[in-house]
Amino acid sequence: MRSPYWLFLVLLLLLGGLQYRLWVGNGSLAQVGSLSKQIAEQQGENERLLERNRILEAEVAELKKGTETVEERARHELGMVKDGETLYQTAE
Repeated sequence: MRSPYWLFLVLLLLLGGLQYRLWVGNGSLAQVGSLSKQIAEQQGENERLLERNRILEAEVAELKKGTETVEERARHELGMVKDGETLYQTAE
C-alpha cells in the first residue's frame, strides 16, 4: 500500500524539477528568448560593420588606383591648394 504513494511522490518531485528548469533554470524559456534577441542584435551589428568594411575597401582600392582621390582628400582634410590657386574661406 505504501509503494504507490512513494512512486507518486517521486514522480511529482521529478515533474517539479523539470518544470523548474523549464521556467527558471539554465536553458529556460526566458533565457532562450534573451539569447535570441542578442543574436538578432549581433547580426544587425555585423551587417552594419560589413557594409562599413565594403565602403572602406572601395575607398582603399580607389586610393591605390588614382591620384584624384588623394588630391581631393588633401584639399578637404588638410586644406592644401595647388600652385597658382587661391583659397577663400568664409566664416559662418
